[in-house]
Amino acid sequence: MIILLSMAMLALSLANGVQDQAGSAVYSTENVPDVEVITDSPSIVATRGGNLTLPCRLHRTFGFNFGSSGMRVKWTKYSQDLSQESDVFVSMGFHKKAYGSFQGRAFLREADDNDATLVITNAGLDDYGKYKCEVIDGMDDNVVEVTVEFQNTKGVVYPYYPRLGRYNLNFHDGERACLDQDSVLASFEQLYDAWQEGLDWCNAGWLNDGSVQYPITKPREPCGGKASAGVRNYGIRDKSNSLFDAFCFTGPLTGRFYWLVQPDKLTFDEAVQACQNDGAEIAKVGHMFSAWKLQGYDRCDAGWLADGSVRYPIANPRKNCSPTEAAVRMVGFPDKKYKLYGVYCYKAQ
Repeated sequence: MIILLSMAMLALSLANGVQDQAGSAVYSTENVPDVEVITDSPSIVATRGGNLTLPCRLHRTFGFNFGSSGMRVKWTKYSQDLSQESDVFVSMGFHKKAYGSFQGRAFLREADDNDATLVITNAGLDDYGKYKCEVIDGMDDNVVEVTVEFQNTKGVVYPYYPRLGRYNLNFHDGERACLDQDSVLASFEQLYDAWQEGLDWCNAGWLNDGSVQYPITKPREPCGGKASAGVRNYGIRDKSNSLFDAFCFTGPLTGRFYWLVQPDKLTFDEAVQACQNDGAEIAKVGHMFSAWKLQGYDRCDAGWLADGSVRYPIANPRKNCSPTEAAVRMVGFPDKKYKLYGVYCYKAQ
């Protein structure tokens, strides 16, 4: 009975299509819409360092695998401005592969034959955003989009520029620079919230939508004139050729940020080694800003950080440290060969 039904279905399919030169069925698209049908799933809320479960299933037309050659699954992730997709995970039969930073952290749940749900372990800030699942098996297919949101939106936005100096980052460089410092490019909403909390910065920086903006709480002539306070907007700029700073966003730490007590001042290389000897890594700029803003970390000692800069965090303003305001103070990018500073370390949980 099943064989007869299958043959009838095949005959009906071929009757609606034509044969190509190799004899394979080419199905008519006369009644098929020319747009991709996407099923929107609810947003997934997760915590940093936790696991993400992104649901996706194949809904079979006839309830059995007619014409199946094995379910094929492809997960991709959209860029922040939704203009590009990058591969996350691909499964074709026995071939399964995770890409980029998802290697060793992403796999399919495969609870049953129709399950294409993706599990990502040890979620980081750059894992949040919009994903797409494409699943195909024979004549059945489905496309699902899933948005991953940060459970705890509490974080800190900070301006960043590299050793080369200000206005040296295109959009892609800005993305990498923030990621290198345990952060991501900030969104407009995050920058706006930071401005409302008092962030004032007179240099324009990239945001994750490709726009360039800067927050001013104290209007003044060199910073866009004496117009009212606000987030000044340069608009969308050329991502490859325009050069600005970056506004980075980082969330709560999942490990321990600390000053490493040492008897002597260190060169940069000695600082890196000292943290490693203590079972840690030299801290990143995002680690310091998170500890300062979210944990109230306060220390009046300038120390090396991973990007070669020297900074110190002051939560309680006082003379000789930061007399007027709580801030992460920056000494600059000193010559790495000189024994001038201590070091801040970060030990992952």
